[in-house]
This record gives sequence, structure tokens and C-alpha cells, in this order.
Amino acid sequence: MKKFVSILCAGAIFMTAFTGCAGKTEEAVQDNNEVVTEEAVEAATEATEETVAETTEAAEEVAAEEVTEETTEEEADEGTEVSATEEVTDVDAKSVTIRVGSLKGPTTMGLVNLMKASENGETEGSYEFDMKIQPDEIMAGIVAGNIDIALVPANMAAVLYNKTEGGVSLVDINTLGVLYCVTGDESVKSIKDLAGKTVVSTGQGASPEYVLRYLLDKNGVTDCDMEFKSEATEIAALLQENPTKIAVLPQPFVTVATAKNEALSVAFSLTDEWDAVSDGSKLLTGVTVVRNDFLKEHGDAVKTFIEEHESSTEKANSDVEATAELVAEYGIIEKAEIAKKAMPECNIVCITGDDAKTALSGYLQVLFDQDPKSVGGNLPDDAFYSLD
Repeated sequence: MKKFVSILCAGAIFMTAFTGCAGKTEEAVQDNNEVVTEEAVEAATEATEETVAETTEAAEEVAAEEVTEETTEEEADEGTEVSATEEVTDVDAKSVTIRVGSLKGPTTMGLVNLMKASENGETEGSYEFDMKIQPDEIMAGIVAGNIDIALVPANMAAVLYNKTEGGVSLVDINTLGVLYCVTGDESVKSIKDLAGKTVVSTGQGASPEYVLRYLLDKNGVTDCDMEFKSEATEIAALLQENPTKIAVLPQPFVTVATAKNEALSVAFSLTDEWDAVSDGSKLLTGVTVVRNDFLKEHGDAVKTFIEEHESSTEKANSDVEATAELVAEYGIIEKAEIAKKAMPECNIVCITGDDAKTALSGYLQVLFDQDPKSVGGNLPDDAFYSLD
């Protein structure tokens, strides 16, 4: 089977057709609070299926050879065979290496302590980490089976669940909201103060737009105009020229913009505004999912990952300075001092179980109500939220 695995891995697919907020600054990276389109997943799925089809014949030949070579072993005593199988399973549960995919942005900040501990051989689990720039690269890896656990935008998890026909499960929520209203207009203190004003944002047809419209509607604001830009850097430039403009920006762009212009400040957090009008759900950025076929074979390893991921996020919040150094070391944010300022506002968490289900299902419902395609056409059923 080693030959087959090598052939399949050689067919890894990396898609690049993604629409959303992808701006960069010298110190900051792109926001990962985007909606991943259903079409992007479809493209990744189709391409992966072609890759698997092309390798099927070669794989069958390899398997046939291995069956012939192992015939004498299959004729061994049945009791001995069962004992050997149990022993292999035991060893596998302890030694399997989990391939973890994540995105360059806030969703990986809570992971960096685990990444460093793994490098130093200080973890109970065995991991390979692969940080990507675009969500569709992670998506393709999950579909192809080249990534076992992935930290992805919240809606991508739902899209993947639909497209893989229930092939992934929620592990945890890793990042809550990272969107903030930034302006030099001192009259703006809450979402209600946007009445009669114009707000500039990224993410048209994506989470930032859906979230903002939801909050405006919940607060009875009907006369707020929205102006969309393709990149957060473009918005930052507008604020630099005219601080009285009102913008919705993600971290760490917020920290960078306010650090460069003393006239700017955070008017309010969209996370706080969401909490004020929502019943149990949360404004989310990123979640963690696992392929169910991997979970079925290596449940103990997944459990260990969850425990170590939780410890990593706890350290990210309790030791911000050391974690910020790692965030810079891994290239998520260029400068540790910027990372240190941004991290407390990135809402790094590790929420599991029923709390995760309540928070995520409510968030996905809001997206679904505005555009079903944003979650893959259907809301995930209860099986998505269970690691059984």
C-alpha cells in the first residue's frame, strides 16, 4: 500500500479561485473570516475525483502484488493473527502522525504553541503542520485525504460537510469574531449609530456583509449604506486619508491601522453587538474539523489533539508575549509587537461539545438565511456536531 499512498499524495490539488478579503500590509496578513463559495468546493471535489480515478488502476495492481506476497501469512494460526492485529491497533493509536492544515491568520494563532512544542518533541501526539494562504488549499487537502484535521473558516466546515456527504465532523471552535468598527468619528459608539451613515467593508457576498446586515436589521437600522472594497489595505488607506470615514475591519488590520493613525480608534466590536442580540450563538471566524474516516481509525489520536490544542489556546491567552513571538516566528504577523497588541482582540478559544454546537449552528443559520450557498446549500445535521 505504500506505493499507492505515494501515488495518491502526488495528486495533491491546490485551488486558487477564491473570492474574499485577501489584503496584506507590511505587518499584517489576510483576514480569514471569509465565506468560501460552494463553487470552489465543487471544483476541488471534481479535481480530486479525477486524481483518484487516475491512480485506481495502479493501486489495484500494487494491492494484487501485496496479496500474493502475503498469502503465506494469511494461512497462519487464527488466534495468533487476531493477537497481532490487536497489537498493531494499539501501537497505531500511539504513533499515528496527524496532518494538520491551517490558515495564515487569526485561526492559527492559538495553534502556534502546539506547533512549537511538536517541533521540540514535547507533545503526546505526533503532528505535521501545513499553513496555507487560501482556504481552498485547505479544502482541497481535506477532500483529497491529504489533511486529517483542519482549521478553517466557519462556513467552510458546513460546505465541506455537505459536499463530502457527511465526511467531516466538528472538533472545536478555535476563533470567535475578529471584526471591529474603526473610525475617527466620535459619534459612532454602537451599531445603532450607523443610521444614516456609510460603512466601508471588505467581504461583499461574504461573512462581513452578512454579519453587518444581520446586526443592522436586529437593531432596526434601515438607512445605513455599505460600500465594499476588495482588500483591507485599500480600506486602511482610505482611513489614513480621511479618519472620519467608518469602516469594518478584521484583526490584525485593526491594530495596524490604529497604530499608524492616532485619529483612529475602535468604535465597537461586532462580536459584542452580536452577543447583545443573539440567543446563544456566537459570531465566529474559525473552526476545526476532522475527516471522519481518520477519526474512525484514530480516535485516540484525535482526542489527544483536542487536549493539546486546548492547552495551546490557553497559553496563547495567558502568555501573550511568548505566543506573539511565535506568531512572528511562523510568519503569521511580521512583527511580534504588532502580534502582541492584536492577539487579545482576536478572540482565540477552544470551544467543544454542546457549547460549540449552539454557537456554530446559530451562526450558520444567520448565513443560511441570507444565502444558502454560503453553507453549501443545507445546514449540517446533528451528526456534524458529534465526534462519536
